[in-house]
Amino acid sequence: MNDTLLALAQIFTQLSVLAFGGGNTILPEMQRQVVEVHHWMSAEEFSALFALGQAAPGPNLMVVTLVGWHVAGFYGMLVTTLAKFGPSSLLTVLALHAWERLKDKPWRRHIQTGLLPVTAGLVAASAALIAEASDLNLLLTVITAITATLAWQTRIHPLWLLFGGSMVGLLGMGQF
Repeated sequence: MNDTLLALAQIFTQLSVLAFGGGNTILPEMQRQVVEVHHWMSAEEFSALFALGQAAPGPNLMVVTLVGWHVAGFYGMLVTTLAKFGPSSLLTVLALHAWERLKDKPWRRHIQTGLLPVTAGLVAASAALIAEASDLNLLLTVITAITATLAWQTRIHPLWLLFGGSMVGLLGMGQF
């Protein structure tokens, strides 16, 4: 295994065990590692891979696999996918059994309540990071704001919002 694959394995294993409250909570650190620390891609490329991963059917974090593919081809894809999903899956199985045994403990509800704002903050940080990397001009910023408002204030399915965004992109709006 070469140095790049080892670095990918180390980064995505760490991210795997730190991701709680959903995979999107690790996006800021993932982007920092692959863009700022290792310079494997630009912030715009990361944002584009995230968008592609969200539009594709399958797991929520397809961006992990796409980052691996972008950085080191097939073996990069394999390493990042196993490193990201293997440890967290194992921990989830183990924690779930322990959590079920402790279901009658009063402190369990307090822990869950305390984790909600942490998770919400991490997801909000991820959204801000992706918006910052994607909004390269005022028009794109306005489109992001409108889409976020629609997602928050209406019951429009997110796939329709993704479809609308792709149509805007196909029309060339927001391009330089």
